[in-house]
Amino acid sequence: MTVARSEGVTAPAAASSEAVGATTGDLVPPLVAAGAAGALAAYTYGRRRRRATTRTTPGGSGNRLIPLPELDLQARQLLVDVDNCVRASAEELRFAAVQAPADAVAPYRESLARAEGELRAAFRLRRRLDDTDTAPDGDDRREALEEIVSRCQDAGRRLDAAAPGFDQLRALERETPAAVEGAETRFRELAARTPATAATLVGLHERYAPTASSPVAGDVEQAKDRLVFATLRLNQARQCADRGEGTKAAASLREAEAAVAQAGDLLDGVDRRSAELATAAARLPGALAAAETALGTVHGRPPTDRSAEPFPVGGDARLTRAEALLAGVRREMASGPYDPPDALRRVVEAGALLSEAGEAEVPGLRDYALLSARGALTSATGFIGTHRGAVGSTARTWLAEAERLLGPGSSTLAETRRADALAQEARRLAERDVRAYGTPSGGDAGAGTGGAVLGGILLGDGGGPVSYGGPRTRGRRPTSPA
Repeated sequence: MTVARSEGVTAPAAASSEAVGATTGDLVPPLVAAGAAGALAAYTYGRRRRRATTRTTPGGSGNRLIPLPELDLQARQLLVDVDNCVRASAEELRFAAVQAPADAVAPYRESLARAEGELRAAFRLRRRLDDTDTAPDGDDRREALEEIVSRCQDAGRRLDAAAPGFDQLRALERETPAAVEGAETRFRELAARTPATAATLVGLHERYAPTASSPVAGDVEQAKDRLVFATLRLNQARQCADRGEGTKAAASLREAEAAVAQAGDLLDGVDRRSAELATAAARLPGALAAAETALGTVHGRPPTDRSAEPFPVGGDARLTRAEALLAGVRREMASGPYDPPDALRRVVEAGALLSEAGEAEVPGLRDYALLSARGALTSATGFIGTHRGAVGSTARTWLAEAERLLGPGSSTLAETRRADALAQEARRLAERDVRAYGTPSGGDAGAGTGGAVLGGILLGDGGGPVSYGGPRTRGRRPTSPA
């Protein structure tokens, strides 16, 4: 993907147009029975309603089912659209939380949380449909697709219903000058920080193998691109406010805030990756030594004795594979730049093979696996969030499943490794989607607009700016506060 490149970033003047280079207790039995009956009735009604919402045709006759391929496409598109709405709404909610009292923000936070719950359930259904081992067919597949559509529609309607009140809460038209000041302050902080983050990235290139820094290789340049867009929109917001054009000022401000936030996310990604690599490099020797000790116990030699012959070909292939993995990591560490998280993953794989063979256990193996998995999850989350204008449903589905596996509660080693693999695949699929999408043209809308479309700050059909709300309201223009 080609990204607009600039040599530096400078803060905008107040009215300049220069660009820049972002217990439970016991219950009485009758109450239990009544509650269960009520829950069952609600579930049955909801299930019937969900099926009814999708059993229709484009012509609206209502007595023929939507063809399955068409329903599948509809479900995929709704997942993308509602996921984008949830992401944008979460960003807008953070902005509102800075300006408004917590009790005023609480209803919108609750609406978002409920929409997120519906979306998570929809992604789990999509994951089941996409898994060749568990995917249903026929009527079961149709029912799952209808459930996805219904859940996405419910999530979107909840956000749409909250959108007008949210506009009153933010009152951007009335608060534009103060909000612009806040956005410009954050802008200047990021502009001043960009050179140091760029130097950090250069250091990663020099210190580690290329694959170690590749997830953030273009983040600094993309942050500059978002800041270019932000400075233009901030200037527009000021100019429109001075002319009394409150609606236009609020729209430009909303675009600028989102671009500044994404620039910050991109720069944070570089610094976070640097910390992840350093942590993995620091933990790797101990992990490798523990795995070699376990392998040495199986092999009947001290862990430091590397002169013994490898496991025979006729032996347990898992032990042979484990030994090869550990030997490869040891060689890389001795010979030059390497990728610490990737090396740590191979040590974890070797330890898992030893455990599966029933031969030995490597202490702390799940902790090492968590280190890599969380890094992969963060990487995929950040990339999809800052490129959501181009990323399809499959990458988001894999990401949602990885998030579920690494969520609250104790995950097994197998679940952790599965989450790691899913997060890596989500990132790979998202990158593929972005390459296929290409670099949007800014046209006459100004520098950085293509990146704003790619980042989901602006809608690709020319609408926008994206705000708190569902599919029907996300691209609305701000309305005047009552």
